[in-house]
Amino acid sequence: MSALDRAVASAVVRAGAPGRIRFTRRQLYYEVCRGLLPLHRLPRRFRFTLPAPVGYERFLAALDRHGPVPGLLDDPAARVAAPGDDVPDLYDYGLPRLLVCQDAAIAGMLLANELHMESACPVFAERDLPLDPRLTAALRRTGDATVFVLHDAGAAGYATVEAVREWAGELRVHPLGLRPVHAAALHLTAAARTAASPGMAAPAGLEPWEVRRLRAGHTVEVAAVNPARLLRTVHRLVRGQSRTRRRSARLRQLQAAGFMTWPAA
Repeated sequence: MSALDRAVASAVVRAGAPGRIRFTRRQLYYEVCRGLLPLHRLPRRFRFTLPAPVGYERFLAALDRHGPVPGLLDDPAARVAAPGDDVPDLYDYGLPRLLVCQDAAIAGMLLANELHMESACPVFAERDLPLDPRLTAALRRTGDATVFVLHDAGAAGYATVEAVREWAGELRVHPLGLRPVHAAALHLTAAARTAASPGMAAPAGLEPWEVRRLRAGHTVEVAAVNPARLLRTVHRLVRGQSRTRRRSARLRQLQAAGFMTWPAA
């Protein structure tokens, strides 16, 4: 067995942990990269991203040799939802939050792991825009609803944010990231470099070095984040749960009893 084959076998175990998480091929690929080049363990104060130690096509060949992978999701071949699709009557009562993902595969992964149930937050992909008008009406009915955007750390990711803002109109839009600073702190593996966009407008709130990386065509995909970390982080962010916020004794008891924890399957 080659080093790459062993890395794939190990990555399959890690990608699904804990609790049999379901994951995409791109997420498994980046898990393989972490196994082959484990510099992500270095302290976060050293900010850098990593080159891919193996090409995607070589990974796919090794994945074929490995055989069936429990938890591996099929690539999305159709829209997650479309205007005119049936919308539950529950939305008639108002909707406090909604998540739009740049990557349809990531949207599918979050849905497969029931994030929309755990976080009480419907999940869609950018390609589903415009969403059913009843969803928009439900968001407006709440009064302070938020549309969250999960996007790659790249020029296309921030184009997704602008596309969501254009659709959302007066609704509040909150980008969750990935930002270049997040990717550098987590030492994520970078994707293939895209064409430079020197005229790209600087997104609000980014550091000058982040803007330079975006304009130079550097991209880090959300899929490069470990699946379990991604689920935890998105859940915390859409629910407004700060990592440093002190929880009440009652909430700690509920959490210990299984409330607000990820399902085992």
